[in-house]
Amino acid sequence: METIPVIVDALSAQGHRNLAVRLITTDGDTLPAFDAGAHIDVHLGNGLIRQYSIASAPHERDHYLLCVKREANSRGGSAYVHERLRVGETLKVSRPRNLFSLRNGSRHLLVAGGIGITPLLSMAETLERAGAPFELHYYVRERVDTAFKARWAAGFTHGAIHIHSSAEGDSPRNGLPAALHGHGESCHLYLCGPAGFMQHVAQAALELGWPSASIHQEAFGASNVQAMTEGGGFQVELASTGRVFDVPPERTIASVLLEGGVSVPLSCEMGICGACLTPVREGAIDHRDTVQSEAEKCAPVQQIALCCSRARSSRIVIDL
Repeated sequence: METIPVIVDALSAQGHRNLAVRLITTDGDTLPAFDAGAHIDVHLGNGLIRQYSIASAPHERDHYLLCVKREANSRGGSAYVHERLRVGETLKVSRPRNLFSLRNGSRHLLVAGGIGITPLLSMAETLERAGAPFELHYYVRERVDTAFKARWAAGFTHGAIHIHSSAEGDSPRNGLPAALHGHGESCHLYLCGPAGFMQHVAQAALELGWPSASIHQEAFGASNVQAMTEGGGFQVELASTGRVFDVPPERTIASVLLEGGVSVPLSCEMGICGACLTPVREGAIDHRDTVQSEAEKCAPVQQIALCCSRARSSRIVIDL
């Protein structure tokens, strides 16, 4: 996968345990274009590859702005960013990919939980530039956790910003945005945050009559990593060569293929980035990724996330 060398131009604290990272090119050129909701793979100095949403406005091509939360149970990514990353350090990043894009609509409701604010800030900037009305609700545990305070203080001409603090009794469990009740045709709801948070808001929206096609979500963590290898064994056939691989219960498709010398475009290995999505020609899929929508998982032509999903049938034929 093509990578782009970038330099860490600035680091800044954005609320408790959040660190903003500003990336620029090594030659002063513009960065590849992206749409709001996009993310990039960041190749960190410790050999890890992590996916981070771009928070900056898409029309500002001189930099990418990321924001990384210091996770208590870090698998190495956030710990590296917070403890070892330095201004001036050179990194490699992928070209932006977008599985969480804005849709055409008359109104947009953006609802973020914690660090899930990053792609929604980019969406807010895009809608503001387009003169499109929007409402953004940002849920944090305490006010001190709020990222991008200066941007919220500056305000938006076309959007209303609401910051909710659970410590002050304003949690999503105690009450959800009133705008959920006033949806209409061509309104869209965008959710990003912890899985439980998104599930709670999405369920409330469905009960209020929102069509599922108007509810868009992006997860930034796998809901159950251990579940990726639960289930029986099956076979995977490569459509291009006819080679057949046995995938035992304790292995992922990706790991078996890599061991067999087959190139697999891996990145997150958690079912959240979409890098390894591969079309399936034959067989039934046990989808375990959080990238695809329910409609995509039921489409006539489906894709399987090789890093986490499995087969319901004894054999599947994949387009590799």
